[in-house]
Amino acid sequence: MIITQTPFRISFVGGGTDFKDFFNVHGGAVISSAIDKYVYVIVQKRYFDDLIYVNYSKKEIVNDVEKLEHQLVREALKKTGITKGVEITTVADIPIAGTGLGSSSSVTVGLLNALYFYQGIQKSTEELAQEACEIEIERVGKPIGIQDQYIAAYGGLKRFNFLAHERGVEVVPMSLPEELYKELSNNLLLFYTQKTRKSETILREQTNNIAHRKNELLRLKTLVDRLEDVLLHADNLDAFGDLLHENWLLKKKLSTKVSDPQIDALYETARAAGARGGKIAGAGGGGFLLLYCPADAQRSVRAALSAYRELHFNLAHDGTKPIFMKPIHR
Repeated sequence: MIITQTPFRISFVGGGTDFKDFFNVHGGAVISSAIDKYVYVIVQKRYFDDLIYVNYSKKEIVNDVEKLEHQLVREALKKTGITKGVEITTVADIPIAGTGLGSSSSVTVGLLNALYFYQGIQKSTEELAQEACEIEIERVGKPIGIQDQYIAAYGGLKRFNFLAHERGVEVVPMSLPEELYKELSNNLLLFYTQKTRKSETILREQTNNIAHRKNELLRLKTLVDRLEDVLLHADNLDAFGDLLHENWLLKKKLSTKVSDPQIDALYETARAAGARGGKIAGAGGGGFLLLYCPADAQRSVRAALSAYRELHFNLAHDGTKPIFMKPIHR
């Protein structure tokens, strides 16, 4: 039996520039962080039959990997060469679908890591991220970028540079002093908007709009340099919230489905109560609202948003990793 733990993530600035159609021409960049909410993937051998069992929000039992309805599990099994006699279970700290916290990529990265360890193979972090991108984008056909797979694999607070002309991804750790790192973590709040959405719908429109939104995407890319400067050189972090706000205004121009009147009203309520800035996590349209809120304003912001459930979290250092391994008796 193998159990892997893989973090969910929050993305701060630059989202949208991680789509291949954009960064292969112009280059892209994001700053994002893993958080201490996780998906756990359990892989164990079936000793008495050769069937494939998959347990998630439903249960599947099949005798042929091609019959699996769970696309990510099916393609990960094919990628890793496992075709029979295995049981896979996914368990998460929060609901997986529609949250905007990079859940599908966390599942894919954690699944690949577990399936390789199950076979006694240890893949590099880069290989796990690349293969997760291959599964989600090329095999399954999701209209998504590549930042989520990388932060799930690497963890921590990172800048990712997506290099033009297929020159790969550059991973840049944001090495903050511990006191500043804790302040940033403490000043970030997540509230559930009480709405879920299918990110593919929003992202497909965003993908189709890339040619028409080049200027907005280029401006989103410049925010990454500015946020890095705030993190590494500023005396305080309040400008972090201002840049989140600027990012949000640009992000709403990428697709008509990123926001709606309810989300806009919720965001403005938070800002009026003292939040410096924020954004809908992930593609938009629902899920979680991320806010940067200085400590002295957090009570008033929580009071103003008391009708919405808050997800308490911290930034997390680790990416995907095995947390339990029991040898397989053959």
